Amino acid sequence: MTEPLEYEVVVIGGGPAGLTTAIYTTRLGHRTAVFEKEGGRHAAVSHVHNLLGVSENVSGEQLATHAVDQLEHYGGDFFPDAVESVARLDSDDGGDNGADSTDVAVADAGGPRFRLESSHATVDARRVVFATGFRDRSPDVPELERFTGRGLHYCLHCDAYSLGDGSVFVLGHGEHAARVAMTMLNFTADVDLLLDDREPEWDEETDAQLRAHPVDVIDTAVVSAYGDETVADDEPPWLGGLEFADGTERDYLGGFAMYGSTYNADLAADLGCDLREDGAIAVDENREASVDGVYAVGDVTHGQNQTTIAVGDGAYAGLAIHKDLRPFPKSVDELEALEGDGGSDREVEERLADAVPGSAADLRAQMRRVRDLETHPGLRGPSPGRE
Repeated sequence: MTEPLEYEVVVIGGGPAGLTTAIYTTRLGHRTAVFEKEGGRHAAVSHVHNLLGVSENVSGEQLATHAVDQLEHYGGDFFPDAVESVARLDSDDGGDNGADSTDVAVADAGGPRFRLESSHATVDARRVVFATGFRDRSPDVPELERFTGRGLHYCLHCDAYSLGDGSVFVLGHGEHAARVAMTMLNFTADVDLLLDDREPEWDEETDAQLRAHPVDVIDTAVVSAYGDETVADDEPPWLGGLEFADGTERDYLGGFAMYGSTYNADLAADLGCDLREDGAIAVDENREASVDGVYAVGDVTHGQNQTTIAVGDGAYAGLAIHKDLRPFPKSVDELEALEGDGGSDREVEERLADAVPGSAADLRAQMRRVRDLETHPGLRGPSPGRE
Protein backbone atom coordinates (compact mmCIF):
# COMPACT_ATOMS: atom_id res chain seq x y z
CA MET A 1 0.00 0.00 0.00
CA THR A 2 1.36 3.45 -0.93
CA GLU A 3 2.21 5.61 2.08
CA PRO A 4 0.21 8.86 2.33
CA LEU A 5 1.96 12.02 1.20
CA GLU A 6 3.02 14.11 4.19
CA TYR A 7 2.61 17.86 4.53
CA GLU A 8 3.13 20.39 7.24
CA VAL A 9 -0.01 22.28 6.23
CA VAL A 10 -3.11 21.13 4.37
CA VAL A 11 -5.80 23.67 3.51
CA ILE A 12 -9.33 22.50 2.73
CA GLY A 13 -10.92 25.07 0.44
CA GLY A 14 -9.52 27.05 -2.49
CA GLY A 15 -11.25 30.40 -2.09
CA PRO A 16 -9.38 33.63 -1.28
CA ALA A 17 -8.98 32.74 2.42
CA GLY A 18 -7.64 29.24 1.85
CA LEU A 19 -5.33 30.15 -1.02
CA THR A 20 -3.92 33.14 0.84
CA THR A 21 -3.15 30.92 3.84
CA ALA A 22 -1.46 28.40 1.58
CA ILE A 23 0.62 30.98 -0.29
CA TYR A 24 1.83 32.39 3.03
CA THR A 25 2.80 29.02 4.50
CA THR A 26 4.45 27.92 1.25
CA ARG A 27 6.52 31.09 0.98
CA LEU A 28 7.44 30.73 4.65
CA GLY A 29 8.99 27.37 3.86
CA HIS A 30 6.29 24.87 4.84
CA ARG A 31 5.28 22.00 2.61
CA THR A 32 1.66 22.89 1.85
CA ALA A 33 -1.26 21.44 -0.09
CA VAL A 34 -4.69 22.82 -0.95
CA PHE A 35 -7.77 20.68 -1.62
CA GLU A 36 -10.60 22.36 -3.50
CA LYS A 37 -13.64 20.61 -4.86
CA GLU A 38 -14.84 21.89 -8.21
CA GLY A 39 -17.27 24.77 -8.23
CA GLY A 40 -16.50 26.56 -4.98
CA ARG A 41 -18.70 29.51 -4.08
CA HIS A 42 -16.10 32.19 -4.82
CA ALA A 43 -15.39 30.66 -8.23
CA ALA A 44 -18.98 31.49 -9.21
CA VAL A 45 -18.51 35.21 -8.53
CA SER A 46 -18.68 37.05 -11.86
CA HIS A 47 -17.04 40.25 -10.61
CA VAL A 48 -14.65 40.66 -7.66
CA HIS A 49 -15.24 43.94 -5.82
CA ASN A 50 -13.32 46.03 -3.27
CA LEU A 51 -10.00 44.26 -3.85
CA LEU A 52 -7.24 46.84 -3.96
CA GLY A 53 -5.75 47.23 -7.43
CA VAL A 54 -7.88 44.48 -8.99
CA SER A 55 -10.45 45.44 -11.62
CA GLU A 56 -14.05 44.39 -11.08
CA ASN A 57 -13.87 42.87 -14.56
CA VAL A 58 -11.94 40.02 -12.90
CA SER A 59 -14.10 37.05 -11.88
CA GLY A 60 -13.65 34.85 -8.83
CA GLU A 61 -12.62 31.98 -11.09
CA GLN A 62 -9.94 34.08 -12.79
CA LEU A 63 -8.61 35.28 -9.45
CA ALA A 64 -8.42 31.71 -8.13
CA THR A 65 -6.65 30.50 -11.28
CA HIS A 66 -3.93 33.10 -10.78
CA ALA A 67 -3.66 32.20 -7.08
CA VAL A 68 -3.26 28.48 -7.80
CA ASP A 69 -0.53 29.33 -10.32
CA GLN A 70 1.19 31.37 -7.61
CA LEU A 71 0.90 28.55 -5.07
CA GLU A 72 2.45 26.00 -7.41
CA HIS A 73 5.09 28.51 -8.52
CA TYR A 74 6.31 28.81 -4.92
CA GLY A 75 6.32 25.05 -4.35
CA GLY A 76 2.85 24.25 -2.98
CA ASP A 77 0.56 21.48 -4.25
CA PHE A 78 -3.04 21.81 -5.44
CA PHE A 79 -5.55 18.93 -5.46
CA PRO A 80 -8.82 19.56 -7.37
CA ASP A 81 -10.49 17.12 -5.03
CA ALA A 82 -13.10 17.04 -2.26
CA VAL A 83 -11.93 16.05 1.22
CA GLU A 84 -14.26 13.43 2.65
CA SER A 85 -12.86 13.01 6.16
CA VAL A 86 -10.26 14.40 8.57
CA ALA A 87 -9.07 12.30 11.51
CA ARG A 88 -6.64 12.97 14.34
CA LEU A 89 -3.69 10.58 14.37
CA ASP A 90 -2.42 9.14 17.64
CA SER A 91 1.25 9.76 18.30
CA ASP A 92 2.01 6.09 17.60
CA ASP A 93 0.42 6.41 14.14
CA GLY A 94 2.33 9.55 13.25
CA GLY A 95 5.56 7.66 12.84
CA ASP A 96 9.09 8.91 12.72
CA ASN A 97 9.82 11.81 10.42
CA GLY A 98 13.17 10.34 9.37
CA ALA A 99 12.88 11.34 5.70
CA ASP A 100 15.60 12.77 3.50
CA SER A 101 15.17 15.80 1.29
CA THR A 102 13.89 13.71 -1.63
CA ASP A 103 10.80 12.61 0.27
CA VAL A 104 7.54 14.52 0.38
CA ALA A 105 7.79 14.86 4.14
CA VAL A 106 7.26 17.35 6.90
CA ALA A 107 10.33 19.38 7.75
CA ASP A 108 9.86 19.82 11.49
CA ALA A 109 10.35 17.19 14.17
CA GLY A 110 7.54 14.78 14.96
CA GLY A 111 5.04 12.97 12.78
CA PRO A 112 1.84 14.26 11.24
CA ARG A 113 -1.18 14.90 13.43
CA PHE A 114 -4.00 14.44 10.96
CA ARG A 115 -4.99 12.17 8.10
CA LEU A 116 -7.18 13.51 5.32
CA GLU A 117 -9.06 11.25 2.94
CA SER A 118 -10.28 12.68 -0.35
CA SER A 119 -11.89 11.17 -3.41
CA HIS A 120 -8.53 10.43 -5.03
CA ALA A 121 -5.81 10.94 -2.41
CA THR A 122 -4.82 10.30 1.20
CA VAL A 123 -2.46 12.78 2.89
CA ASP A 124 -1.12 13.42 6.37
CA ALA A 125 -0.60 16.87 7.87
CA ARG A 126 0.76 18.59 10.95
CA ARG A 127 -1.72 21.46 10.65
CA VAL A 128 -5.15 21.56 9.01
CA VAL A 129 -6.91 24.71 7.85
CA PHE A 130 -10.65 24.75 7.13
CA ALA A 131 -11.54 27.34 4.49
CA THR A 132 -14.81 25.70 3.51
CA GLY A 133 -17.07 28.75 3.42
CA PHE A 134 -20.87 28.70 3.54
CA ARG A 135 -23.88 28.26 1.27
CA ASP A 136 -26.56 30.86 0.59
CA ARG A 137 -30.15 29.68 0.84
CA SER A 138 -31.64 30.35 -2.56
CA PRO A 139 -35.08 31.93 -3.13
CA ASP A 140 -37.91 29.63 -4.15
CA VAL A 141 -38.66 31.54 -7.36
CA PRO A 142 -38.57 29.67 -10.69
CA GLU A 143 -35.99 30.93 -13.22
CA LEU A 144 -34.40 33.35 -10.74
CA GLU A 145 -31.25 31.42 -9.80
CA ARG A 146 -29.95 31.49 -13.38
CA PHE A 147 -29.39 35.24 -12.90
CA THR A 148 -27.06 34.76 -9.92
CA GLY A 149 -24.37 37.41 -10.16
CA ARG A 150 -26.25 39.06 -13.02
CA GLY A 151 -29.12 40.69 -11.20
CA LEU A 152 -29.60 38.26 -8.31
CA HIS A 153 -27.14 38.92 -5.48
CA TYR A 154 -26.52 37.87 -1.89
CA CYS A 155 -23.91 40.34 -0.63
CA LEU A 156 -25.10 43.88 0.09
CA HIS A 157 -21.60 45.32 0.58
CA CYS A 158 -20.32 43.72 -2.62
CA ASP A 159 -23.09 44.53 -5.07
CA ALA A 160 -25.21 47.44 -3.81
CA TYR A 161 -22.93 49.90 -5.59
CA SER A 162 -23.56 48.25 -8.97
CA LEU A 163 -27.34 48.65 -8.45
CA GLY A 164 -27.12 52.30 -7.42
CA ASP A 165 -29.91 54.59 -8.63
CA GLY A 166 -31.84 51.66 -10.10
CA SER A 167 -35.03 49.80 -9.29
CA VAL A 168 -34.06 47.19 -6.67
CA PHE A 169 -35.83 44.35 -4.82
CA VAL A 170 -35.03 42.53 -1.59
CA LEU A 171 -36.54 39.05 -1.30
CA GLY A 172 -37.13 37.85 2.23
CA HIS A 173 -39.44 38.05 5.21
CA GLY A 174 -37.06 38.10 8.16
CA GLU A 175 -35.36 40.79 10.23
CA HIS A 176 -32.25 40.81 8.06
CA ALA A 177 -34.23 41.29 4.85
CA ALA A 178 -36.04 44.30 6.34
CA ARG A 179 -32.76 45.90 7.39
CA VAL A 180 -31.17 45.28 4.00
CA ALA A 181 -34.15 46.91 2.28
CA MET A 182 -33.83 50.01 4.46
CA THR A 183 -30.06 50.12 3.97
CA MET A 184 -30.49 49.99 0.19
CA LEU A 185 -32.04 53.47 0.40
CA ASN A 186 -28.45 54.65 0.75
CA PHE A 187 -27.94 53.60 -2.88
CA THR A 188 -31.32 54.15 -4.55
CA ALA A 189 -34.74 55.66 -3.87
CA ASP A 190 -36.59 52.75 -5.52
CA VAL A 191 -36.62 49.72 -3.18
CA ASP A 192 -39.24 46.93 -2.97
CA LEU A 193 -39.27 44.41 -0.13
CA LEU A 194 -40.87 41.23 -1.47
CA LEU A 195 -42.41 38.90 1.13
CA ASP A 196 -43.32 36.27 -1.51
CA ASP A 197 -46.66 35.46 0.18
CA ARG A 198 -45.10 34.84 3.60
CA GLU A 199 -45.75 36.40 6.97
CA PRO A 200 -43.09 38.87 8.11
CA GLU A 201 -40.95 37.64 11.01
CA TRP A 202 -39.50 40.90 12.27
CA ASP A 203 -40.44 42.48 15.59
CA GLU A 204 -42.70 45.50 16.22
CA GLU A 205 -39.80 47.93 16.46
CA THR A 206 -38.45 46.89 13.06
CA ASP A 207 -41.98 47.00 11.62
CA ALA A 208 -42.45 50.59 12.77
CA GLN A 209 -39.00 51.52 11.47
CA LEU A 210 -39.73 49.91 8.10
CA ARG A 211 -43.04 51.74 7.74
CA ALA A 212 -41.25 55.02 8.42
CA HIS A 213 -38.88 54.40 5.48
CA PRO A 214 -39.91 54.80 1.81
CA VAL A 215 -39.75 51.06 1.13
CA ASP A 216 -42.61 49.43 -0.78
CA VAL A 217 -43.51 46.17 1.01
CA ILE A 218 -45.20 43.71 -1.39
CA ASP A 219 -46.71 40.50 0.01
CA THR A 220 -47.86 38.94 -3.31
CA ALA A 221 -46.12 35.68 -4.30
CA VAL A 222 -43.32 35.92 -6.87
CA VAL A 223 -43.92 33.27 -9.53
CA SER A 224 -41.12 33.75 -12.04
CA ALA A 225 -38.18 35.82 -13.27
CA TYR A 226 -37.48 37.05 -16.78
CA GLY A 227 -34.41 38.37 -18.54
CA ASP A 228 -33.45 41.77 -19.84
CA GLU A 229 -34.31 41.68 -23.55
CA THR A 230 -31.84 44.48 -24.34
CA VAL A 231 -28.88 42.18 -23.57
CA ALA A 232 -27.29 40.78 -26.72
CA ASP A 233 -27.83 37.09 -27.48
CA ASP A 234 -24.11 36.35 -27.28
CA GLU A 235 -23.85 37.92 -23.78
CA PRO A 236 -24.72 36.18 -20.48
CA PRO A 237 -28.36 36.91 -19.56
CA TRP A 238 -29.13 39.65 -17.06
CA LEU A 239 -32.24 39.84 -14.91
CA GLY A 240 -34.97 42.00 -16.36
CA GLY A 241 -37.64 41.69 -13.70
CA LEU A 242 -40.09 39.53 -11.75
CA GLU A 243 -43.61 38.27 -12.38
CA PHE A 244 -46.15 38.10 -9.54
CA ALA A 245 -49.09 35.81 -8.80
CA ASP A 246 -51.62 38.57 -9.52
CA GLY A 247 -50.36 38.72 -13.13
CA THR A 248 -48.36 41.93 -12.73
CA GLU A 249 -44.72 42.34 -13.69
CA ARG A 250 -42.06 44.66 -12.31
CA ASP A 251 -38.80 45.51 -14.04
CA TYR A 252 -35.73 45.53 -11.77
CA LEU A 253 -32.09 46.34 -12.31
CA GLY A 254 -31.40 43.66 -9.70
CA GLY A 255 -31.84 42.70 -6.09
CA PHE A 256 -30.92 40.54 -3.12
CA ALA A 257 -32.19 37.26 -1.70
CA MET A 258 -32.01 37.23 2.11
CA TYR A 259 -32.92 33.80 3.42
CA GLY A 260 -29.83 33.09 5.50
CA SER A 261 -26.93 30.73 4.95
CA THR A 262 -25.48 27.41 6.09
CA TYR A 263 -21.85 27.05 7.17
CA ASN A 264 -19.82 24.19 5.65
CA ALA A 265 -18.49 23.10 9.04
CA ASP A 266 -19.36 19.37 9.13
CA LEU A 267 -15.77 18.16 8.73
CA ALA A 268 -14.59 20.48 11.50
CA ALA A 269 -17.44 19.42 13.79
CA ASP A 270 -16.66 15.74 13.18
CA LEU A 271 -13.07 16.47 14.23
CA GLY A 272 -14.34 17.96 17.50
CA CYS A 273 -14.00 21.68 16.75
CA ASP A 274 -16.30 23.99 18.68
CA LEU A 275 -18.95 25.79 16.64
CA ARG A 276 -20.66 29.07 17.37
CA GLU A 277 -24.40 29.29 17.92
CA ASP A 278 -24.98 30.09 14.25
CA GLY A 279 -22.92 27.07 13.10
CA ALA A 280 -19.69 28.89 12.17
CA ILE A 281 -16.35 27.45 13.35
CA ALA A 282 -15.21 29.20 16.53
CA VAL A 283 -11.65 30.57 16.27
CA ASP A 284 -9.35 32.83 18.28
CA GLU A 285 -7.45 35.89 17.10
CA ASN A 286 -4.90 33.64 15.35
CA ARG A 287 -7.73 31.84 13.51
CA GLU A 288 -7.02 28.69 15.52
CA ALA A 289 -9.95 26.41 16.36
CA SER A 290 -10.55 24.60 19.64
CA VAL A 291 -8.71 21.46 18.46
CA ASP A 292 -4.95 21.84 18.72
CA GLY A 293 -3.35 22.16 15.30
CA VAL A 294 -6.59 23.10 13.50
CA TYR A 295 -7.23 26.52 12.01
CA ALA A 296 -10.20 28.01 10.14
CA VAL A 297 -10.37 31.08 7.92
CA GLY A 298 -12.81 33.06 5.84
CA ASP A 299 -16.57 32.79 5.65
CA VAL A 300 -16.79 29.48 7.54
CA THR A 301 -15.82 31.48 10.66
CA HIS A 302 -17.97 34.61 10.24
CA GLY A 303 -19.90 34.72 6.96
CA GLN A 304 -18.76 38.26 6.15
CA ASN A 305 -18.87 37.41 2.44
CA GLN A 306 -15.97 39.73 1.62
CA THR A 307 -12.95 38.79 -0.49
CA THR A 308 -10.74 41.32 1.26
CA ILE A 309 -11.63 40.06 4.75
CA ALA A 310 -11.02 36.48 3.61
CA VAL A 311 -7.58 37.44 2.31
CA GLY A 312 -6.79 39.08 5.66
CA ASP A 313 -7.89 35.98 7.54
CA GLY A 314 -5.59 33.87 5.39
CA ALA A 315 -2.63 36.15 6.04
CA TYR A 316 -3.23 36.06 9.81
CA ALA A 317 -3.50 32.29 9.82
CA GLY A 318 -0.48 31.78 7.59
CA LEU A 319 1.74 33.79 9.91
CA ALA A 320 0.33 32.12 13.03
CA ILE A 321 0.90 28.63 11.61
CA HIS A 322 4.47 29.53 10.68
CA LYS A 323 5.24 30.71 14.22
CA ASP A 324 3.59 27.56 15.58
CA LEU A 325 5.65 25.21 13.40
CA ARG A 326 8.92 27.16 13.49
CA PRO A 327 9.44 28.57 17.00
CA PHE A 328 12.52 30.67 16.19
CA PRO A 329 14.82 31.65 17.69
CA LYS A 330 15.46 28.94 20.26
CA SER A 331 16.49 30.03 23.74
CA VAL A 332 20.11 29.72 24.80
CA ASP A 333 19.06 27.39 27.61
CA GLU A 334 17.37 25.01 25.14
CA LEU A 335 20.43 24.81 22.91
CA GLU A 336 22.92 24.54 25.77
CA ALA A 337 20.87 21.69 27.25
CA LEU A 338 21.21 19.79 23.99
CA GLU A 339 24.97 20.37 23.92
CA GLY A 340 25.20 19.19 27.49
CA ASP A 341 23.65 15.78 26.73
CA GLY A 342 27.08 14.52 25.71
CA GLY A 343 28.21 12.45 22.75
CA SER A 344 30.49 13.20 19.84
CA ASP A 345 30.63 16.56 18.08
CA ARG A 346 28.65 15.03 15.20
CA GLU A 347 25.93 13.77 17.56
CA VAL A 348 25.68 17.22 19.18
CA GLU A 349 25.48 18.81 15.74
CA GLU A 350 22.68 16.45 14.71
CA ARG A 351 20.72 17.17 17.91
CA LEU A 352 21.02 20.91 17.29
CA ALA A 353 19.88 20.46 13.69
CA ASP A 354 16.82 18.53 14.87
CA ALA A 355 16.03 21.19 17.49
CA VAL A 356 16.21 24.00 14.95
CA PRO A 357 14.17 22.66 12.01
CA GLY A 358 14.10 24.57 8.76
CA SER A 359 12.51 24.32 5.35
CA ALA A 360 13.17 21.17 3.35
CA ALA A 361 16.07 21.31 0.90
CA ASP A 362 13.85 21.16 -2.18
CA LEU A 363 11.73 24.08 -0.96
CA ARG A 364 14.86 26.14 -0.40
CA ALA A 365 15.98 25.27 -3.92
CA GLN A 366 12.61 26.48 -5.20
CA MET A 367 13.23 29.78 -3.41
CA ARG A 368 16.46 30.17 -5.39
CA ARG A 369 14.74 29.37 -8.69
CA VAL A 370 11.89 31.80 -8.09
CA ARG A 371 14.31 34.55 -7.06
CA ASP A 372 16.06 34.34 -10.43
CA LEU A 373 12.88 34.66 -12.51
CA GLU A 374 11.87 37.96 -14.07
CA THR A 375 8.16 37.14 -14.50
CA HIS A 376 5.90 35.64 -11.86
CA PRO A 377 2.30 34.35 -11.98
CA GLY A 378 -0.54 36.68 -11.13
CA LEU A 379 -2.51 39.55 -12.61
CA ARG A 380 -0.28 41.73 -14.70
CA GLY A 381 -0.88 44.58 -17.12
CA PRO A 382 -0.04 48.19 -17.93
CA SER A 383 -0.51 50.72 -15.17
CA PRO A 384 -3.47 53.09 -15.62
CA GLY A 385 -2.55 55.84 -18.08
CA ARG A 386 0.70 54.10 -19.05
CA GLU A 387 -0.42 51.85 -21.88
